[in-house]
Amino acid sequence: MLKKRMSIFIIIIIASFLLAACGPAAPAEDGILVCQITDTGGIDDKSFNQTAWKGIQDAEAALGVEGKFLESQEVADYERNITAMMDDGCDLIITVGFLIGDATAAAAEANPDQYFSIVDYAYDPPIDNVVGQIFMTDQAAFLAGYAAAAVTQTGKVGTFGGLPIPTVTIFMKGFVEGVDYYNQAKGTNVEVLGYNIADGSGLFSMDFSDQQKGRELAVSLMDEGADVILPVAGPVGLGAAAAIQERGNAYLIGVDSDWVETSPEYAAITLTSVLKKMDATTFEVIQSVVDGTFTGGNAVGTLENEGVDIAPFHELSGLISAETQAELDQIRADIIAGVIVLE
Repeated sequence: MLKKRMSIFIIIIIASFLLAACGPAAPAEDGILVCQITDTGGIDDKSFNQTAWKGIQDAEAALGVEGKFLESQEVADYERNITAMMDDGCDLIITVGFLIGDATAAAAEANPDQYFSIVDYAYDPPIDNVVGQIFMTDQAAFLAGYAAAAVTQTGKVGTFGGLPIPTVTIFMKGFVEGVDYYNQAKGTNVEVLGYNIADGSGLFSMDFSDQQKGRELAVSLMDEGADVILPVAGPVGLGAAAAIQERGNAYLIGVDSDWVETSPEYAAITLTSVLKKMDATTFEVIQSVVDGTFTGGNAVGTLENEGVDIAPFHELSGLISAETQAELDQIRADIIAGVIVLE
C-alpha cells in the first residue's frame, strides 16, 4: 500500500512540474468569444447572414475578439444551436433573422446573464440582455423604387419576397411607395408587379435558399413586362439575377449588401442595391461588450445614421440622369428631415 501511495505522489509531483514548465492555460474569459447563429440561408448567402458575419470579422481584426458561427438548416435548429453556443461559453450570441426571434427571446429570458443581439427583430418591451438590430429599409427601398421608375422602359417594374414577414415586406412596401412618389412627381403611371400595399398580397417564393424559385418568379415578372426587379429573398434572388442576365432585357436591384461587390458576375445588370448595414450595427454591439457598456434595447438603422442606404449605380450610372440624381438627393434629405413620411 505504501509503495502504491508513493507512486501516486511521484505522479502528482511530475504532473505539477510539467504544468509549471508549460505555464498556466489562458482562461477563456481573457478573450471575448462572439458567436453567430445563421438562419437557413447559410453564412455565405451573399445577403444578411454574410453581412452580419462581416461585422464579426471586422471586430476580430479591430478589437481582437474571436468569432465562430453555426448554420441553421431548418427552424428546428434554432433552439439547439443557441444552447450549443451557450455551452461553448460565448460572451455574445448574435442570432440572425426574424424567424429566430422567439427562440432568442426564450433563451435570453432563461439566461439573463448571457448577452444576445438579434438581427432583424425588436422586442416590445425590450429584453435587458438583448440588443435588437432593426432597419428602416423602406427608406432606402423608396429611393430604389424612385430610381427604378426613372429607368423603366416598359412602364412596369417588379418585386417578390421570400416570406410574407415584416422584414421582407418592408423592402417591398418602400419600393412601391418610391414608384408611387415618382408617378406623382412626374405624372406617369409606372406599375409595380408583385406586391400590393393595400392588402399585403404579392409574390413570395416561400423559401430563402431555392434559386430555381427565384428564377421562375423573375421569368414570370419579365413575361408580364417588368424590366427592373427587386427580389427580397436572400440567395433566392441570385436565381432571379441569373434569369435576368440570360433574358438580357431587365435590370436587378439587390438587397442587404451591394450585389456588385458580393456577386460581381451580375454587375452588368445590377442597377443598385438596398443596403442594410448589419455589419456596422453588429460591430457596434460587439464594441459595447468589449468596452463593458452593453445595454439591452434596440439599435435602429436609418438613412440619417447611414444604417440603410442604396448602393452606387456602378456600371449602370449612365441610366441615371443628373436630374434624377438630384431628385434622389433631395428625396433622401426630405426623408431624413421628415418632409416625406413613410408609415
